[in-house]
Amino acid sequence: MSDINQKVTVRKQKIRKNHVRAKLIFFTILVLILLVIAAFARKLCPYDPDIQDLLMAQKPPSAEHIMGTDRYGRDMFSRVLSGSTTSIYATLLLVAIVTVVGTTIGIICGWCGGIADTILMRISDLFLAFPSLVFALAVAGVLGGGIQNAIIALAVIGWPKFARLARGLTLVQKDSPYLMAVRLSGSSTFKIMFKHILPNIAGPILVTSVLDIGTMMMELAGLSFLGLGVQPPMAEWGSMINDGRSMLQISPWMVLAPGLAIFITVIVFNLFGDTLRDYMDPKERARK
Repeated sequence: MSDINQKVTVRKQKIRKNHVRAKLIFFTILVLILLVIAAFARKLCPYDPDIQDLLMAQKPPSAEHIMGTDRYGRDMFSRVLSGSTTSIYATLLLVAIVTVVGTTIGIICGWCGGIADTILMRISDLFLAFPSLVFALAVAGVLGGGIQNAIIALAVIGWPKFARLARGLTLVQKDSPYLMAVRLSGSSTFKIMFKHILPNIAGPILVTSVLDIGTMMMELAGLSFLGLGVQPPMAEWGSMINDGRSMLQISPWMVLAPGLAIFITVIVFNLFGDTLRDYMDPKERARK
């Protein structure tokens, strides 16, 4: 009887693993589609996203303009496609920056300890004590508008999360037997941190960074919405929502089109991150 139960359990685990793998492949394809569309957005636009035609201003969705036009007569579908390049790739760049910087600081603090660890962790506590978007608004306000300054502002408040995570994972690895053997072999500190520790903690950090893409995209769009991100006439989803918010009652498509783009993109990246976490964490799958 126990053999039968064991076989059933193994079969269920195999089915669950195959299900998670299939979901991961599906969401990976969706993410790649989004990235390809964003990369070739200009070529896919049916109209020039920057050409104004006041005679076509605020036209509702039709066969000619499937998402309508904005107050300047620009095709909303073309603007949404063009804005995907800025919104998606600026977010990926931002996540890459905070992941690399935060992970590097966390590994150094966790491995070396001492006064550097104390100072850097107190600085991270200071950043974490403030609401992230409020702090980003303050930094962006000081730096001024522009997508580069928006990325810097969000990077300043984004790295402590990864530093804390990397530090905790490094402390877990620090006293493990294999690292003791590595130290006895005479390996340098740099080699220990980035050749032995980093590969062993990369999984949770990768999952966290993927799950953070949606949040960072919303915050970047929020800064643009408030006028501290992308500057006109560059297309970006947050700034497009800001442009159309005063005409929400008479021309709702001006807000709904970029809002729908943000919604779909954030959902796809969040589902991809959740599935990646399940695929890389068997314990989490078992609990579910």
